[in-house]
Amino acid sequence: MRIALCLLCAPLFAAQAGPTSDEAAVREMVKRYADARDLNDPKAVGALFADDADQLVSTGEWRRGRDALVRGMLASSARETGKRTLAVETIRFLGADVAIADARYEIGDRKMWSTFLMKRSSGGWRIEAIRNMLPTAQSTTRPDQK
Repeated sequence: MRIALCLLCAPLFAAQAGPTSDEAAVREMVKRYADARDLNDPKAVGALFADDADQLVSTGEWRRGRDALVRGMLASSARETGKRTLAVETIRFLGADVAIADARYEIGDRKMWSTFLMKRSSGGWRIEAIRNMLPTAQSTTRPDQK
């Protein structure tokens, strides 16, 4: 009886033990994104994205497709120099293979939010979409702090 109870409860305890491997993989994708941008490496940047990925940047420009994303990101990195910091604050899974990661994004004196939509396929996790936002005074708290 005790063994059966332990076996039944084990998944509950494991779920509370800490980040899952999927959460770690999503965080790693955001880290790889920041690193590739800092290196200004078009191949490393492009490898992170799905072919039809898109990005809405804080200026309102909408980049569609991997090639447009890479060109836009490299141009942006050339204009906005400095160390890029992305700190993932929340991850939410919409299914086994789709995740949304919200990160505080800082470069120089610019402080923004970035939302990453990622999808896992046979090749691993890929970024499907990014939304960059400049927060207003009312939106500086994290979603889980309201």
